[in-house]
Amino acid sequence: MTIVYLGLGSNLGPKKKNIILAIKKLSRTPGIKVKKISSFYRSRPWGYKQQPDFLNAVVQISTSWPPTELFQMIKNIEKEIGRKKSRPWGPRKIDLDILLYGQKIIRRPNLTVPHRYLLKRLFVLEPLMEIAPRLRHPITKKMIKRYYERFLVRANQEVVLEEKLPWKRLLFPN
Repeated sequence: MTIVYLGLGSNLGPKKKNIILAIKKLSRTPGIKVKKISSFYRSRPWGYKQQPDFLNAVVQISTSWPPTELFQMIKNIEKEIGRKKSRPWGPRKIDLDILLYGQKIIRRPNLTVPHRYLLKRLFVLEPLMEIAPRLRHPITKKMIKRYYERFLVRANQEVVLEEKLPWKRLLFPN
């Protein structure tokens, strides 16, 4: 089993419900175990600015799925939840991205791991820092915490803690 970090975001419809639904779908998928879920963070749009704020989170999973099959599976979850093709960085009901896949470095036409914007987005670094502060970047071998601290000094992005969730109760109610 490989430890993988996925970024989740939503800025259309019931944002929190969209993210929770995506996490539930992941948790019900054979070969995937949801290990950790960050708090939810609100952020302003990145790239295309004329759209609603996003709600973001990061999940840690362990999986037996190979990277390309995992990528296709999360794209299917996006479609099931109602994601439609739109402009790059445009509004969406749900967005799932593979941020890190173990310590692998992957360069394929439709899949780049580590995610190419991992170190440029506070809405990814903040929740990732929350659940894995000692995690090392596979290329530079530096801790994510170091990038996060540097980012805070020079960032012009704002991320607001929206909600700390009792995630185990959300996924596994009695």
